[in-house]
Amino acid sequence: MNKELIEKILKFRDERNWKQFHNPKDLAISINLEAAELLENFQWTGSDTEVSAEKLENISEELADVVIYCIYMANVLGLDMDTMILNKLSKNGEKYKVNNSYGNKNKYTRLEILS
Repeated sequence: MNKELIEKILKFRDERNWKQFHNPKDLAISINLEAAELLENFQWTGSDTEVSAEKLENISEELADVVIYCIYMANVLGLDMDTMILNKLSKNGEKYKVNNSYGNKNKYTRLEILS
């Protein structure tokens, strides 16, 4: 992840002395609340892919809020975003082998094992 961008995000927080309020529980709640606000853009749209141009700006802002809170949480817990993401991609690669999951939306526990 872009270290310069992370530093800007943390500087924004620190200039406002907000780190004192950032504990894992409250950050997890905030991530969930922002994700719910993101989801609200798709409520009653009639289709999973129906996104109007006017909603796109709000979707962008809510998605940014989710990512920012995730960065705050990783920082508070001393987790490196790059390492965290690369480790998860590796684990997912083991669960979702290309030959079993290509074009398949099923969870890894429901994939057929193909040799």
